[in-house]
Amino acid sequence: MAAIPDKPALEGLEDKWGSSWEQQGTYLFDRDAAKAAGRAGVYSVDTPPPTASGSLHIGHVFSYTHTDVKARFERMRGKTVFYPIGWDDNGLPTERRVQNYYGVRCDPQRAYDPDFTPPFEGNAKSLKAADQIPVSRRNFIELCERLTVEDEKTFEELWRDLGLSVDWTQTYRTISDETIRTSQLAFLRSADRGEAYRALAPTLWDVDFRSAIAQAELEDREQQASYHRVAFAKTDGTGDIEIMTTRPELLAACVALVAHPDDERYQPYFGKTVTTPVFGVEVPVLAHPLAQQDKGSGIAMVCTFGDVTDMIWWRELDLPIRTIIGLDGRVVAEAPDAIASDDGKAAYAELVGLTVFSAKKKMVELLESSGRLLEVGKPFMHPVKFFEKGDRPLEIVSTRQWYLTNGARDESLKERLLELGRQIEWHPEFMRVRYENWVNGLSGDWLVSRQRFFGVPIPVWYVLDENGEQGDVIFADAARLPVDPSTDAPAGYTEDQRGVPGGFVGETDVLDTWATSSLTPQIVGGWQRDEELWHLVAPFDVRPQGQDIIRTWLFSTLLRSALEDDRAPWSNASISGFIVDPDRKKMSKSKGNVVTPADILAKHGSDAVRYWAASSRLGTDAAFDPQNPTQIKIGRRLAIKVLNAAKFVLGFTVPDGAEVTDPLDRSMLATLDRVVADATKALEAYDHARALEVTESFFWTFCDDYLELVKERAYDQDNPGQASAALALRSALETLVRLFAPVLAFAAEETWSWFREGSVHTAQWPVPSGIDGDAAVLTAASEALIGIRRAKTEAKASQKTPVAFAAIAAPPQTAQALRLAAADLKAVGRIAELEIAEGDAFAVARIDLAEVDA
Repeated sequence: MAAIPDKPALEGLEDKWGSSWEQQGTYLFDRDAAKAAGRAGVYSVDTPPPTASGSLHIGHVFSYTHTDVKARFERMRGKTVFYPIGWDDNGLPTERRVQNYYGVRCDPQRAYDPDFTPPFEGNAKSLKAADQIPVSRRNFIELCERLTVEDEKTFEELWRDLGLSVDWTQTYRTISDETIRTSQLAFLRSADRGEAYRALAPTLWDVDFRSAIAQAELEDREQQASYHRVAFAKTDGTGDIEIMTTRPELLAACVALVAHPDDERYQPYFGKTVTTPVFGVEVPVLAHPLAQQDKGSGIAMVCTFGDVTDMIWWRELDLPIRTIIGLDGRVVAEAPDAIASDDGKAAYAELVGLTVFSAKKKMVELLESSGRLLEVGKPFMHPVKFFEKGDRPLEIVSTRQWYLTNGARDESLKERLLELGRQIEWHPEFMRVRYENWVNGLSGDWLVSRQRFFGVPIPVWYVLDENGEQGDVIFADAARLPVDPSTDAPAGYTEDQRGVPGGFVGETDVLDTWATSSLTPQIVGGWQRDEELWHLVAPFDVRPQGQDIIRTWLFSTLLRSALEDDRAPWSNASISGFIVDPDRKKMSKSKGNVVTPADILAKHGSDAVRYWAASSRLGTDAAFDPQNPTQIKIGRRLAIKVLNAAKFVLGFTVPDGAEVTDPLDRSMLATLDRVVADATKALEAYDHARALEVTESFFWTFCDDYLELVKERAYDQDNPGQASAALALRSALETLVRLFAPVLAFAAEETWSWFREGSVHTAQWPVPSGIDGDAAVLTAASEALIGIRRAKTEAKASQKTPVAFAAIAAPPQTAQALRLAAADLKAVGRIAELEIAEGDAFAVARIDLAEVDA
């Protein structure tokens, strides 16, 4: 046991105990113990892998602390805790960071340069894209790996400072060989079952990132638009049909007009045709229930593709595709085949190469000159689809992509996903609704291919026929994983057959980062790699995460588990709230209001920050003001008080054979029993804030009232009640330190080391002692002490001023309880004679001071 310092302090505890935990292996997963106990004796955590691209922010500290409190509690309850951590280092954020850090951009056509040195080793964010140095894909990936490794070291250091009790031998990266193998294997198994498939289909496309975007990555942003009233000529020559559109630039891609089947205005024209202005293309007039009778003129122009509704009409009405917007966001050179007239082709030629914005202006000019633009309405704001990380509205282009079935078109799978969601315990419960709303709102299968560079390669190749055209898919052999089809040849082929007729071509797309992150239980749990570990930890006990990625990470993980094992991947989902700034705005890098935690931890100490995080319930947003972090200051004061109170309590000698006999001591311990029961129940239910609240409330009563009441007796070796007081104090301290340990990890460990062997974090969680005591005695004595202090203060006397006589009135039951603590009350109040009488209400009826301070 360690010596008690003369002046206990929080400074230096992180380094001291962090090193000790590492050396002692305090948080290592004990597989032998897990095997002996069986799955029921293991508590497994599917820990979120933070994105390794930049720096952690205070929101990470907030949510990860919630998980750590629960993990520490379960460890003290005797569970073998499986608490891994990983780094999400593949995907777009990493690529952007590498570009901005090294001043490079990826050019897949360039050859690998083994001696390449990046032009910058720091902030190159101010460089324009044209000024970034083009490098080969392999060079670019090497730079991604180099930078993420450095970022991960910084992240790990911060997590260790915070005191996360993760097992640092159980770490992973989402781009390591083992992770790539797991991700590719899951993809191949899904393809073998028909769940993963390739299709040519309308694709939401970001023209800046040059990549397909999935539904889960979308966000609506308000953009300005204007309705353009355009006249389509009826083919039979009987007049015009007027439509209203915000996207006249897509007129060349028009394939139909659509109205509601109940709209009497257009029922006579269903099945007939009209001619598009300027381009002279004949298109049908059709009926569909998604057309809105009260919007615009009630009839819509269907283009391939202007928005998501166009995609639905195209699919359900079996319409052709006329593509005019390319992957670069500009009008493509080749006009749709349907534009056959010379005038139409000439008009289209004026649009070629223009951006969507410029094409709209040109199209308006063409419509005006043709006399078919009847009106341009006033500008208004409406929601437009964006990639959540993008700067320009998404376009919808036709591309061949890989998809994974997700229940959007499979009702039985959708019902199974909803059922599995109901089997999970959600903390808080209302977060389940967000999951269910997402599942019920799915409009298409999960697009899992991405046109990026730093990611898990899709493990397929394509046969090239004698003309060099792509044919059948060649799936990788599971035994050869991981593979990179852009550099590896498929079985039965040689590298010199790449890209030549009769040979093969490798897939260059990578899997969506969520397609790998959705497999975190499998990655850390040894799925298809370490079956013993997999059966010990899966399904996991908890998935902790933020509320903003329920639709992405939580849903996708549940989907993969449903497809692979037909079960939920965890039994609990704990969902943290957001961190908001003092103006109640969510903290985010894009808003520029993010607070990085390193300075906060250094200034206030880790326990203070952990206290602030643990004070908020799951699912509840918490405000953070770095200029006045009140809750953190309260946490620091509490941690210091724990150290000082422990030093004080440990100064009392506990005689051999001591028993707790005094009514006040027994009352205190009985009250503490209720605290233990309440805190345990709260932590079992993932309510760390409630557990901390009841523990802290009792602790201040213990320090401010009980300690003051009994200290004279505890000091007095001749007092027959000394042993009872000293033992009660020591017992309470031992319990309180363990109750605080999940939150005040460092202060609790320091305190524990002064009087117990081993780590408090592997000590047994306290259970109620079952002591027979009347809690009313402590309550009454505390109230009386407060009254006596107030009376002395009102008399402008020192609290040390002796009292010749004091009279306290209280209801009968309170008075009876108070008499059991009378001796301690007289001692602490320096009262010569104390009278306790029965009355209607509690009151210090009279106090006669022996002397008054000048």
